[in-house]
Amino acid sequence: MNCRLPELRAKTAKLTASPGVYLMKNQKNEIIYIGKAKNLKNRVTSYFRESADHTPKVASMVEHVYDYDFIVTDSEYEALVLECSLIKQHQPKYNILLKDDKGYSYLCFSDEPYPRLTPEKNKKKPGEYLGPYMSGFITRETARETNRVFRLPTCHKKFPQDFKKTRPCLNYHIKQCMGVCRGNISQESYGEIIAQAKDYIRMGSADSVKRMQEEMERAAEELDFERAAMLRDRIAAVSKAGETQKILDAALEEADVIAMAEHSGTQCISILRYRGRRLFDKETFFFQETVSREELMDSYLTQYYEHHRADIPKNIILEFALPNQEMYEQLFSTFAGCRVRLTVPQRGTLCQFVQLSRNNANEELALRFGRTGKEVQALEELGKALGLSQPPQYIEAYDISNLSSTSMVCGMVVFENGRPLKRAYKRFRMKEHVTQDDYACMKEAITRRLNHYLAQDEEGFSRLPDLILLDGGQGHVNTISPVVAEFGLAIPVFGMVKDQKHRTRAISSTGGEISLSANRAAFHLLTQIQDEVHRFSVAYMHSLHAKSSYQLELTKVRGIGEKKAQKLLLHFKTLGNLQKASPEELAKIAGVNGEIAGQLYQAIQEMTAGE
Repeated sequence: MNCRLPELRAKTAKLTASPGVYLMKNQKNEIIYIGKAKNLKNRVTSYFRESADHTPKVASMVEHVYDYDFIVTDSEYEALVLECSLIKQHQPKYNILLKDDKGYSYLCFSDEPYPRLTPEKNKKKPGEYLGPYMSGFITRETARETNRVFRLPTCHKKFPQDFKKTRPCLNYHIKQCMGVCRGNISQESYGEIIAQAKDYIRMGSADSVKRMQEEMERAAEELDFERAAMLRDRIAAVSKAGETQKILDAALEEADVIAMAEHSGTQCISILRYRGRRLFDKETFFFQETVSREELMDSYLTQYYEHHRADIPKNIILEFALPNQEMYEQLFSTFAGCRVRLTVPQRGTLCQFVQLSRNNANEELALRFGRTGKEVQALEELGKALGLSQPPQYIEAYDISNLSSTSMVCGMVVFENGRPLKRAYKRFRMKEHVTQDDYACMKEAITRRLNHYLAQDEEGFSRLPDLILLDGGQGHVNTISPVVAEFGLAIPVFGMVKDQKHRTRAISSTGGEISLSANRAAFHLLTQIQDEVHRFSVAYMHSLHAKSSYQLELTKVRGIGEKKAQKLLLHFKTLGNLQKASPEELAKIAGVNGEIAGQLYQAIQEMTAGE
């Protein structure tokens, strides 16, 4: 515990309620955290109050605070601007900082009579470079697309030295190359094509098409039909490429599209940069923060655009709204020197761009954790749909299976990070409830599972799940949620609802049903979980029933048939009650004489002794 807390509380009690910035310092007088506040006294007091429920990172920061300074401002907006500037200047340890440890990529037009276009990691070889670009992937894709659209050579031949030495390669015959090796294209004509390719990269497809359209019309007027036909084909190729790469409409010629994904405590923010109505570049940043996504995005945006003042677009498209969004628009407009709009689309084309950015974040996380992008996206979608604070990494699912009123079992399957964890699967044979009562059986299975956790007597039960899924509807959820609460645990419990054809339909909660139709990845994951737990529980039930059943054991007693055995089970309901029954009670319920009741009593005691 920080021994300076009494002094810090006394100082804070006299603090002003005005907006401003506070600077937390350690014993060496080093600034370790900078924050802004609409009300300095309320905000700073929250750090030093007794029994404060801080996140681990904030708790660690408070532990090292020896003193603090503050700067009063006239408005919250001024506090935001000052905070942004001070963080950039001091780089405090406990602020969320952007770590730019990535290299840059370039597009190079080689220095030779017939230049080639290649993606490069540096500027070592001679030529004309475009860039730099943050994303190596975008650079490679741009080079590939431009080479394909303008049919530039990608072979290793040297021109004009290798003219007509060999036959054209396959790329020429499938119209992926213009066939420079044939020696029929002059250096001047090739230079015009290279100039068009550069314009295409710099300005985007829309402007390129417009310029080539004008050139084609001039060529047609001059009766140069061969050149006009060549330009017509090139326009078609550029237009087709534009259709496949999410071109923004004219109103959003320049935009950054920003989205976030999270997996295993790591957040990834993806920013897709559109310039000239085409995808221009991509950046991704990773964080390991325990703050809300709004707080993380707040810190990310202010620092990112503080570093990129010269390239702030007129439109910033966000996945979700930020508090005081107008204030950030004002700040970024000041940085850029022109009006900047922040947009959170709810439907339509812009939502597709947000989804594309989110998919990129998911793929980056998947690459880092050795998962697939769909698995990361499915968990994120499921967590959001269910209102969880974080995507559920460890999920347990339960299903009751029986054959009539016999072989009552429960199967438990585990999915970790979106994949089955088969070594953690568990099977429960009902001990207390041997009749057809799904609610009671589910309650028994969950109770036994949580008792194992408290006892820590088995490795497979030593970890609590982030989410419990029950094969059933609202009745199952209403039955099990109080059981979990009785153990003092806060595990979310939901049901998996099926339609008449036994297919997954929705998620059930205590408040009703939640549709997952709009969350395709989450819906597929839920279907997989439901199918797997059903398969596992049914397989156990069949194997158990093939060996023995309580009812079958009772029928081994002379004078006890299937109807009398079922009558006994239905009356006593649980095996424990059946075991406690006296021979007289057994005789009365089964309708048998004392001798048969005695044999029945002995068989029940032997049967339960093995449990």
